[in-house]
Amino acid sequence: MKIIEHPSHVLNHLTVDVIRQAAAEAESMRRLHPDQLEMIYKQRWLNMYVPKKSGGLELSLPEILRIEESLAWADGSTAWLVTLCSGAAWFIGFLDPRLAKEVFADEKVCFAGSGAATGTAEVTADGYLINGAWRYASGSLQATVFTANCLIRENGKQLYNEDGSPVIQPFLMKRNEVKVLETWNSMGMIATGSHSFEVKNLKLSKQRIFKIDGNAVVIDNPVFRFPFLQLAETTLAVNLSGLALRFHDLSKEIILRKMTNVSQRSMKHVHRMGTKINDSRDEFYRAVNVSWNSCRKKKNIPKAELNKVSKASHALVKQSRILVDTLYPHCGLIAADTRQEINRVWRNFHTATQHSLFRA
Repeated sequence: MKIIEHPSHVLNHLTVDVIRQAAAEAESMRRLHPDQLEMIYKQRWLNMYVPKKSGGLELSLPEILRIEESLAWADGSTAWLVTLCSGAAWFIGFLDPRLAKEVFADEKVCFAGSGAATGTAEVTADGYLINGAWRYASGSLQATVFTANCLIRENGKQLYNEDGSPVIQPFLMKRNEVKVLETWNSMGMIATGSHSFEVKNLKLSKQRIFKIDGNAVVIDNPVFRFPFLQLAETTLAVNLSGLALRFHDLSKEIILRKMTNVSQRSMKHVHRMGTKINDSRDEFYRAVNVSWNSCRKKKNIPKAELNKVSKASHALVKQSRILVDTLYPHCGLIAADTRQEINRVWRNFHTATQHSLFRA
């Protein structure tokens, strides 16, 4: 029995209309449209993981995944920004409580950042001296704070862990402490504003450092005990499945309008791809639900369950890619027209699949 419904059943249709109708203009603006941002702030989607006492929604992971998939079905750039920025706000579970209180006092708090260790943090008497530049910070145009990984140095020398790996730590920086470099120039996900940012000789206190570790959690909520790798895999996977489902819907509309013998053959591919992706979605959400139930019961999630989550995430992305690449040739030149929604969905999809987690 299927357990998962189409994304159109998750969000109010008026909400979807606001987001989708502004998508073309947002792309031309190269940033999210004010109407889209207003909806994001109104719904508090950037704070889906955040505890209610800090102004968040405090949702479960399965709830968050359904919202993100539905947002991707509505508009890829909106969903990607919400996913990456709300995912970075997940760090509240590991921040110094005093710092978190200060940061989340802003009703429009928005986290952006990078997991790449392309900066350095020199140990000083009272903290760290930060230098570096980081790429692909989705939501950088709206961000109130940035997070960035840095290689830790002392007396000009790199520090190493016992296993020989370099010591790397994430830091939190305020918007007025960084410089955003408008470098994002992709064919898709244009409105995400996934620009670079840099800092030069920035002095930070030890309070600004945090550690993503199950033993470093400062908030008692199961979502902060869920492993970061599987959190990233699942949230990005539903962005791609949401985009693929929208591509499937639009392909079906185009093919039905043709009403030829060729289109009848094409419809067989549409139906087959629809069945396959929904089978993958069903398996994915089952794996997520099992692991989430283990996490919710305050016990360690069995490794086998986490492996199933990772496997199901990658399988869902693979099937999403197969769907888009199979149906695209059946849609004709309308799918190549950059003014059409189906082309924007195609470009968004093939940009998002270049994320390091899912590159072939």
